[in-house]
Amino acid sequence: MRYDNEIFINDRKISLETKTYFIADIASNHDGSLDRAKKLICLSKESGADAVKFQHFKANKIVSDYGFKSLGKNIGHQSSWDKSVFEIYQQYECSRDWNDVLIATAKQVGINFLTTPYDLEAVEMFDNYLPAYKIGSGDITWIDFIDAIAKKGKPVLLATGASAQEDVVRAVDAVLKHNRQIILMQCNTNYTGTKETFHHINLNVLKSYWIQYPQMILGLSDHSPGHAAVLGGIALGARVIEKHFTDDNSRSGPDHAFSMNPDTWREMIEKSRELEFALGDGIKRIERNETDTAIVQRRCLRLTKNMNPGEQLHKGDLEALRPAPKGGLEPYHLKNVMGKTLVIAKKAGDAITINDIEE
Repeated sequence: MRYDNEIFINDRKISLETKTYFIADIASNHDGSLDRAKKLICLSKESGADAVKFQHFKANKIVSDYGFKSLGKNIGHQSSWDKSVFEIYQQYECSRDWNDVLIATAKQVGINFLTTPYDLEAVEMFDNYLPAYKIGSGDITWIDFIDAIAKKGKPVLLATGASAQEDVVRAVDAVLKHNRQIILMQCNTNYTGTKETFHHINLNVLKSYWIQYPQMILGLSDHSPGHAAVLGGIALGARVIEKHFTDDNSRSGPDHAFSMNPDTWREMIEKSRELEFALGDGIKRIERNETDTAIVQRRCLRLTKNMNPGEQLHKGDLEALRPAPKGGLEPYHLKNVMGKTLVIAKKAGDAITINDIEE
């Protein structure tokens, strides 16, 4: 394979066999306050996240004020914004003066620190501190940028929202040209947070990714309400989950409404761990908690009358009844024991074992 099927983010192993890795995306939910940013880092850790992630962009390096104004009006989820797109991006920039404090806070509480860089300056600025890089869906066609990140030699989490298969293949190839460590993340980049999103999240894309890239580590960057899509993603093989995180969904801001809060995040983790246990290893067996059930619910061959040594068994002498103790012959053995001779005396109702009949 051209890629690794297990990846480490710091000392946390990620593979199909490991627990799902959860990333709490603070995004713009710091609301321009360093104290809020620090608080959300701590709450992310308390709520069970494996990593906390920020988004480092500068308005003039990610959007064109002229370009958006030339559209005539805001579109998509931005249509509800009360300021221009450029002004909103300016308002919610994550100050790079905070870098040392954010990184130190994450280290202090024991949570991995990640960010999505949106310019080359941010890539270089964080390189000594990041255990992995996240590439946002909007940059899936910026191949030069993907090349620059992949060359850093760290795990690359590639989001694939609002893209077609050819876009995904192009971006994946760009990463793999330099780096074997890739986590491919299905995503639907509609940020309205409505239930309509469920009609478009298309979790089965994860199955398509698995077919095209067997054993590649997959993930889900999700913006749908609640955690139903998360559970579905995990069931389909996603082992990295990214959801937005806030402390209060009622706050004003572009990301608060569709984010998880500490209570809903903990519930998501709890249900996800239950699902992981339930998924098992795929090997069909009588499970440890079914051993008694296999006795009391399954049938075995039992005599319909008392019989003595030397008597032959005929169809009317046997019936299939519960329970089936260890050694009792299952009903599918009936044809094999017809005409066989008993070697010991048996009573009506006794189970027949292989040792009870001639070889």
